[in-house]
Amino acid sequence: MSTEQVLAALASSDKPLKAAQVVEVTGLERAEVDKAFKELKKQGKIVSPKACFYEAVKDA
Repeated sequence: MSTEQVLAALASSDKPLKAAQVVEVTGLERAEVDKAFKELKKQGKIVSPKACFYEAVKDA
Protein backbone atom coordinates (compact mmCIF):
# COMPACT_ATOMS: atom_id res chain seq x y z
CA MET A 1 0.00 0.00 0.00
CA SER A 2 1.19 3.50 -0.72
CA THR A 3 0.95 4.66 2.91
CA GLU A 4 3.75 2.26 3.88
CA GLN A 5 5.93 3.50 1.00
CA VAL A 6 5.35 7.13 1.93
CA LEU A 7 6.02 6.48 5.61
CA ALA A 8 9.22 4.58 4.76
CA ALA A 9 10.42 7.44 2.55
CA LEU A 10 9.79 9.99 5.30
CA ALA A 11 11.34 7.80 7.99
CA SER A 12 14.51 7.25 5.97
CA SER A 13 15.02 10.97 5.30
CA ASP A 14 17.08 13.09 7.69
CA LYS A 15 14.94 16.15 6.93
CA PRO A 16 11.26 16.89 6.26
CA LEU A 17 10.15 16.30 2.67
CA LYS A 18 7.67 17.95 0.33
CA ALA A 19 5.13 15.86 -1.55
CA ALA A 20 7.05 16.28 -4.82
CA GLN A 21 10.18 14.83 -3.18
CA VAL A 22 8.21 11.84 -1.90
CA VAL A 23 6.86 11.31 -5.43
CA GLU A 24 10.45 11.23 -6.75
CA VAL A 25 11.64 8.78 -4.08
CA THR A 26 8.68 6.39 -4.22
CA GLY A 27 7.62 6.65 -7.85
CA LEU A 28 4.01 7.00 -6.74
CA GLU A 29 1.48 9.35 -8.31
CA ARG A 30 1.08 12.74 -6.61
CA ALA A 31 -2.57 11.98 -5.79
CA GLU A 32 -1.52 8.75 -4.04
CA VAL A 33 1.08 10.63 -1.99
CA ASP A 34 -1.44 13.30 -0.98
CA LYS A 35 -3.94 10.63 0.04
CA ALA A 36 -1.25 8.79 2.04
CA PHE A 37 -0.25 12.06 3.78
CA LYS A 38 -3.86 12.64 4.81
CA GLU A 39 -4.23 9.09 6.18
CA LEU A 40 -0.86 9.10 7.97
CA LYS A 41 -1.61 12.48 9.59
CA LYS A 42 -4.95 11.11 10.80
CA GLN A 43 -3.13 8.10 12.30
CA GLY A 44 -0.58 10.37 13.98
CA LYS A 45 2.35 8.75 12.14
CA ILE A 46 3.57 11.93 10.42
CA VAL A 47 3.70 15.61 11.32
CA SER A 48 4.18 18.82 9.37
CA PRO A 49 6.91 20.90 11.04
CA LYS A 50 6.39 23.69 8.49
CA ALA A 51 3.94 24.33 5.67
CA CYS A 52 4.04 21.72 2.89
CA PHE A 53 6.80 19.65 4.55
CA TYR A 54 6.24 16.34 6.33
CA GLU A 55 8.29 14.00 8.51
CA ALA A 56 7.70 10.72 10.27
CA VAL A 57 6.97 10.86 13.99
CA LYS A 58 10.05 9.66 15.85
CA ASP A 59 9.49 6.90 18.40
CA ALA A 60 10.04 8.23 21.90
